Amino acid sequence: MSKKKLVISSGAGISAESGIKTFRDADGLWENYPVMEVASHEGYLRNPALIHKFYNERRAQLIDAQPNAAHLGLVELEKDFDVRVITQNVDDLHERAGSANVLHLHGELMKVRSVRHEKRVYTLPCDELSDKGLVTSVDTVDPYGDHVRPHIVFFGEAVPNMDAAAQLAHDADIFVVIGTSLVVYPAAALIQYVKRGVPIYYIDPRPASVPEWVHVIPKPATQGVAELITLLRQ
Repeated sequence: MSKKKLVISSGAGISAESGIKTFRDADGLWENYPVMEVASHEGYLRNPALIHKFYNERRAQLIDAQPNAAHLGLVELEKDFDVRVITQNVDDLHERAGSANVLHLHGELMKVRSVRHEKRVYTLPCDELSDKGLVTSVDTVDPYGDHVRPHIVFFGEAVPNMDAAAQLAHDADIFVVIGTSLVVYPAAALIQYVKRGVPIYYIDPRPASVPEWVHVIPKPATQGVAELITLLRQ
């Protein structure tokens, strides 16, 4: 008998408990940096050094972080379900926790790519780019001599994995939203692709307004995932 497909849509809230600073909360990253200077293609063209500095700071923070009980709980659910994770997060905490199937909507922090050939993607640390595993200079080039940029979806750029994410949401037998305000599009629209009658759970300490048929668990991700596991195993 095949396992039910459990599709998770995770946002910044699941990583916040690992110490990963969110962008929009009080004292978030956008409070310290002009957003369009560090998260847009135009900002990259104007000041690539600032872009590399900003994302190297994020990488240094991520290297020191560890997956929390929410990440690990989703891995635990793989024993009973076919778990697929769609994440808005650019960190690799789902993978480091052991999740087998993770789809990144907004890119991956620990990767860079060629500015000329977007299919040439490199995972850091990478000796081909830097002996320290970070892009430490705007003059960093790949083995083909091309400059590199963060493998991140900047504001105004297309979200290449959105179609795949929408298909996962449509195919879900159970759909779960964790740690997101449901205001960041296109990711917030995923819930609209879930078939009618499919159970939907929403875990967030400050949940947004959702339809009455959504089962809201108004708790932080670690507590909420623990409750989710109990509910699903019943």
